[in-house]
Amino acid sequence: MNENTTNDTGRVFERPDGYYWIEGATGKEYGPFTTIEEASLDMDYKADSDYEPGETLEEAEDELGISDWVDPDTGELAEGLTHLEDH
Repeated sequence: MNENTTNDTGRVFERPDGYYWIEGATGKEYGPFTTIEEASLDMDYKADSDYEPGETLEEAEDELGISDWVDPDTGELAEGLTHLEDH
């Protein structure tokens, strides 16, 4: 095992089939990754997301403020436009 980089989250090391990283707290291994950069990015990724399991796409878009109405003429989201429903 050839250790290549370490930080507070874990450490990245190389094996014949690619790069892996080990989580410092649990010892769980992740990989293989093609490059050390990919392994480091994955290791540094913070899963501090507001995503909730079971959340629908519409709920997530609403949280982000993304319009749910698509302009039928252009196919674009109608961001910042006032929309009146056709009745």
